[in-house]
Amino acid sequence: MNYYETVFILNPVLSEDQAKDAVEKFVKVLTKPKAEIVNKEQWGLKKMAYPIQNKSTGFYNLIEFTTENTGVINTLETEFRRDESIMRFLTVALDKHAVEYNSRRRKGEFNRTKRTVTKKERVEA
Repeated sequence: MNYYETVFILNPVLSEDQAKDAVEKFVKVLTKPKAEIVNKEQWGLKKMAYPIQNKSTGFYNLIEFTTENTGVINTLETEFRRDESIMRFLTVALDKHAVEYNSRRRKGEFNRTKRTVTKKERVEA
């Protein structure tokens, strides 16, 4: 089983419902040929490092999936190119280390909620 993740940026002029519909469309493109969706995240409206199509923001989305059929990637990327609401996309194959990292990230192991103890607090203790 091969693991992949794809990140794509949707046009910011879309409404929230239109953005969700677009994501569901691509999920259907993946699940139709028997790809299994591992994780789907909508990161929301983010500022981009540089303008794309004269837009400085976009809706960022991530889909992690597994499949045996590598033709699914070509089909997905063809659909990305056909859809005018997609500004950029990138699909990458994950190695075993990236799969493990993503699994741990989804479980929340990398949240930075732990408070660091200052030097002053150590001296007082």
